[in-house]
Amino acid sequence: MCNLLSVSLIWYRNEDAMKIEVKEIWLHKINVRRCHLHPPYKAQQGYTSEHQTMAKNGVLVFSYIFPILMLNMSLLVCISAIDENRKVYIVYMGSLPSNESYSPLSHHLNILERVVKNGSAANLLMRSYRRSFNGFAAKLTDNERQALANMKEVVSVFPSTTLQLQTTRSWDFIGLNETTHRNATVESDIIIGVIDTGIWPESESFKDDGFAPAPKKWKGACKGGENFTCNNKIIGARFYGPIQSARDEEGHGTHTASTAAGNDVKAVSFYKLAQGAARGAVPSARIATYAVCSANLGCSTESVLAAFDDAIADGVDVITISLGGMFAMPFQEDVIAIGAFHASVKGILTTNSAGNSGPIAGSVTSVAPWLLSVAASSIDRRIIDKVILGNGTTVVGLSVNSFTLNGTGFPLIYGKAAASRNCSEFAAGGCHSGCLDGDLVKGKIVLCDEISGHDVAYEAGAVGSILNADWVDFPVILAQPATILRDHEYNAIKSYMNSTEDARANILKSEAERDDTAPVIASFSARGPNIILPEIIKPDISAPGVTILAAYSPVAPVTNSPEDKRHVKYSIMSGTSMSCPHAAGAAAYVKAFHPDWSPAAIKSSLMTTAWPMNVTNDSPGEFAYGSGHINPVQAINPGLVYEASKEDYIKLLCSILGESMVRLISGDNSTCPTHSDKDSPKDHNYPSFAGVVPVKKAFSLQFHRVVKNVGFANSTYSAKIFGKNTQVDIKVVPEVLSFESLNQEKPFDVTLVGPGLSDDSQPHVSASLVWSDGTHSVRSPILIHSQKEY
Repeated sequence: MCNLLSVSLIWYRNEDAMKIEVKEIWLHKINVRRCHLHPPYKAQQGYTSEHQTMAKNGVLVFSYIFPILMLNMSLLVCISAIDENRKVYIVYMGSLPSNESYSPLSHHLNILERVVKNGSAANLLMRSYRRSFNGFAAKLTDNERQALANMKEVVSVFPSTTLQLQTTRSWDFIGLNETTHRNATVESDIIIGVIDTGIWPESESFKDDGFAPAPKKWKGACKGGENFTCNNKIIGARFYGPIQSARDEEGHGTHTASTAAGNDVKAVSFYKLAQGAARGAVPSARIATYAVCSANLGCSTESVLAAFDDAIADGVDVITISLGGMFAMPFQEDVIAIGAFHASVKGILTTNSAGNSGPIAGSVTSVAPWLLSVAASSIDRRIIDKVILGNGTTVVGLSVNSFTLNGTGFPLIYGKAAASRNCSEFAAGGCHSGCLDGDLVKGKIVLCDEISGHDVAYEAGAVGSILNADWVDFPVILAQPATILRDHEYNAIKSYMNSTEDARANILKSEAERDDTAPVIASFSARGPNIILPEIIKPDISAPGVTILAAYSPVAPVTNSPEDKRHVKYSIMSGTSMSCPHAAGAAAYVKAFHPDWSPAAIKSSLMTTAWPMNVTNDSPGEFAYGSGHINPVQAINPGLVYEASKEDYIKLLCSILGESMVRLISGDNSTCPTHSDKDSPKDHNYPSFAGVVPVKKAFSLQFHRVVKNVGFANSTYSAKIFGKNTQVDIKVVPEVLSFESLNQEKPFDVTLVGPGLSDDSQPHVSASLVWSDGTHSVRSPILIHSQKEY
């Protein structure tokens, strides 16, 4: 017979995760449920109800109601199953109070206990955020969620969701080569925090030969799990939630970390493709890895926020996070925006991938103004493969094919002509699973209307496949001999097949060629406008994100094909996930020359010195590439910067959130000013200018900005507008800014007056403002778009 007894247990905290597992055990033929903490925690004898004191000493306190069974002097405990209707929610409470006696954990348990009617609050608490900001994750019913959301000390309550994972030549292409001037001593003190899938510590890109011990400012730890060892290059490692190690088994985190700060490793390639020296922007910098993602489990937002909590407290200088959701979220419910805000307050710049849902308008998911949101663009190396037809014609495809076919010509067959008995011609044309007759395709090259058909063709006995995709503007690694063609080239091969009874072809191994059109924004790169705050142009900037070769996990699959058994130490990847660490490395490079610069100043320097880009097929171009293509060497000497402090961000938040919520986020007694035109988000001191106007109505907009002189002590800058629309009058007042000292600040206004924008013929107006002193050119995009566009 079990009796209910309230027991307090105290556990030493050797991990920040507090995951509870319920396991079934058999003891003396009695089925008993036992509570475990995973990873194992060491129990301390005795107990106390003084939660606040124990929490201050780093001890977690759990209060449970246990059914107790006394058997042979042993205490056996069991817990009831958690209500299946409960879901994990994140409760964000803003900044940590400055009161030293404040115990976040005790407070979190206390407010949980106020809303939980059935069961123990401690059983429901999943994680407590208490190092860099205030909040927790817990399993809640909808009623409990609503009750918490109504509490005055709570900013927001939102469900924990799953985010998605979104180099040899690339650094040379943007001007940061091996001979570039560096501030090596300071660079070695810079720590880049990588929130991703972990890292492969044994990679050559992360050896610590010649590295001194970790900088004294480092407050982190090496908790990478079993068989994970840090060194003087990888100085910190942590993992979260269901992830069992900081060791990267996916390849993504290793790739991004090495792109930002990998060592200079000579003569690497992907099966002799893209050969060169792989290196990060700041090879002397240190890396701290925070593993929050896996291919099977995705990236829990609860874990992402915990990684920010740790990275900020650990003392990193720059955070790179190549993750994002499917769409933009309000700032108070966006864990990346929340974490990055508190990082910014501590002087840490966060770079974030813009997203991979382009070219759809409004698809950019990284929209907070304190983030550096990065689009993906091409570099001047393109990987192609060729199909040689029997008539001598060469057709060029865009894929990474590392295989060589043994022969000069193989029979061609269209999937529809090889349909198995149980499949339609349509399914066979796409080479759907089970739809190809092996007797008909064996030894031949199969044409498939869909990319996914190459595995099916290979399994059916084909020697290769030719695949169709109308979106192709970046190469995809293929698991078997194959090539990917756009519609025009694919249809040309069909025409050739129809012109002869003996159609033959050969697929050659891929090769690299120069691409003089680069940089061009990739089709997958997410576009603006910013649907949360349309007065802020997003993405901010473009960086290399197509065909990037970098370090990889040797246990990770090269492709998603189950037939692909290859393993590599360096691999080619494309995505805004790849462009994001390029921006992080560039930011670290700038910080090495200006250690005292704020995150906003570093961000401004990268944006205002970016290379102008050609307008894409998507209009306007600023929604694709922001300020332009990143230029890190020029960014160390921008001339002028647009500063933004915590107070500036708080003022901006006041325009979109309530004052009580803003006070919690700021952690002080901040008050919101009364509304006026100066309080508009468009007047946030941003390095770009964006305004939203009603359709077909005359408008008059004024932007207020302040610039700081970081160039020459005595300097005079003149303003010039480029790309001016004849129907819109743009004025800068004053047109000349004179500075007498460094760090001096000067204000100016930009006014735009126009007759109105159409929602079809002219939905936007683009221009750019350039301040120049004859040496520096400080460029900012100006974009006015109609209300209907977002």
